[in-house]
Order: sequence, then C-alpha cells, then structure tokens
Amino acid sequence: MPRLDIASLEALCAIADHGGITRAADHLALSQSAISHKIKRLEDGLGYAILDRRAGGAKFTREGQQLLAYGRRILAIHEEALISLTRKPLKGRLRLGMTEDMANNGLPGILGHFKKLYPDVAVSTTTAQSLHIAQQLENREIDLGVFDLFDHLKRPTDIALRQTPLHWVKAPDFELDWSKPIPFLAFDPDCFYQKWAMETGLTHASGFETILTCASSNAIVSAVASGLGVALIGDHCLTPDIQVISDAFPSPPMVTTVIRTSRQAHGEPTTALKNVIRDAFAPAMSTAQITRQNKTGPWERSGLCV
Repeated sequence: MPRLDIASLEALCAIADHGGITRAADHLALSQSAISHKIKRLEDGLGYAILDRRAGGAKFTREGQQLLAYGRRILAIHEEALISLTRKPLKGRLRLGMTEDMANNGLPGILGHFKKLYPDVAVSTTTAQSLHIAQQLENREIDLGVFDLFDHLKRPTDIALRQTPLHWVKAPDFELDWSKPIPFLAFDPDCFYQKWAMETGLTHASGFETILTCASSNAIVSAVASGLGVALIGDHCLTPDIQVISDAFPSPPMVTTVIRTSRQAHGEPTTALKNVIRDAFAPAMSTAQITRQNKTGPWERSGLCV
C-alpha cells in the first residue's frame, strides 16, 4: 500500500497556496526539481496524475484536488500533534482585521481553535470593510487581514480561502428604464463592488445612481426583492425572490477571500494563525475548485462581505 509522506504533502499544498511549482519552491526553500520530484513520488505511489501539466501551468486534476483536501487535513493533524507533544509555546500579540460577514460565518470559531493551540498568543480582532482592511495592512495598523477582493487583484503572497462568483440581480417585476440612471444598491460608500460598477459604467449615457448603502447583505437582498433597484451580490445570496440579470450589464469579476499579512508581520505567531485559518477553509476551497472544473452545480455557499 502506498504511503503519503508529510514532505510531499507539504509540497502539494504549497503549490496550491502559492500558485505554482516555482513559488512553492521559493516558499519551502527547495529547488523546483525537488518539488517536482515530490509530486512525481505521490503520482507514482497513487497511480494517477495530480497535476495537469498540459494546461499551461500547474493545474490540479480532479484526483489532485481530492488529494489536496486530504493532504491539508493530514498536515493539520500532524501540526496539531507536534504542537501538543512537543509543547513548544508561542507567545505574542497579533492584530487581525476581518469583514463583518467573516465574523458571522465561522472565523470566531477558528480563532477559538487557535486559542486552544496557542493560549499565550493574544489576538485582537476588529471588523471593517475590505478596502479599509487592505489600507490598514498597508499602514501596518494590523498584522493580518481576512477580506475580499477581485481575483485579478490578488497578490502572489496572498492565500486564497474561497472564491465566489458575483451576479447582477433585480426583482422579477423590476423593469430596467434605460432613459434614466439605473438605481444601484451598494453595501457601503467604500464598497468595491460599487466602485467597479461606477468605473465600468453602462453602454448608455445615464449610468448608475446609488440610492441605498447598507453593510448588511440581508438588507441589500431585501431591498432588491422590494424592487428598489439592482445590486451586485455573491452567489450565496441568491434567493427565489430575486432574479439574475444575465445580459444587460458587464460581467463582474470573480471575488476571492484572502489572507494577507502586513510587511512587518513575519513572526511565528503570525505564521501559526495564518496556517490555522487557511487549513480551516481548505476543504471548502478544494470543493469549490472541483465543482468549477466539472461544472456540476453551484459552488459551496459561504458568506461574502465587501
């Protein structure tokens, strides 16, 4: 029976987290050939391809995605066992920024798990809009941020936690009147959906007019269902009361939730918290990628806040 060695699984996860063999090699301080050898060892042992090298880059096959999900779980248990058995304490203080939606959708539980693993690391957490969190990181006001951005704006050092498609929506009986500005419902004055919509504009001269700003996704969906205007919302927010607009507006970019660290945050406590958050989201991310590749149905629903 083949065995899954820890080093090879670390290489596998590094390829997924850092966007390819080259960056994985840099992250693990190994040569590219060493990373490729570890992946080849996994493929030979399991009897199937993990990476589709014909895709113009290191893309995971379906089986590779499944192995990635198992690998993350194995590495998480391995790390937890080492922490518990070696009892190497970490001490320090961390400042974490996250969106309000993340605060309502699982991240506090992840922080509770982190506290059990590292009781001497104090984490101070604040909630804010994504653009504000990104600015706080630039200003070094926080050490880590968990927030949303358009996928094409993701940095090589960001760790992707999940991806969510956006949709233009309206009430089924709401008629688009192209003779005047289209009423737009935004999450916040700093909503990057709104900024993209306003900058992209429409093919007609009237454009958009923001008539409501609200930080609550439930309130936005309710306003759309009431016929107040159109909005951009994540796939998870779709309800039977609202209708996807398929061809009237420009197609919005994909949204990705990422972990980003500030330039001065490179200590062991920072790395530990980043890894705990990443590993908690890994199964959902792998499931979403497999579903997108096979186009078998909607992605796993999860919260999204801008």
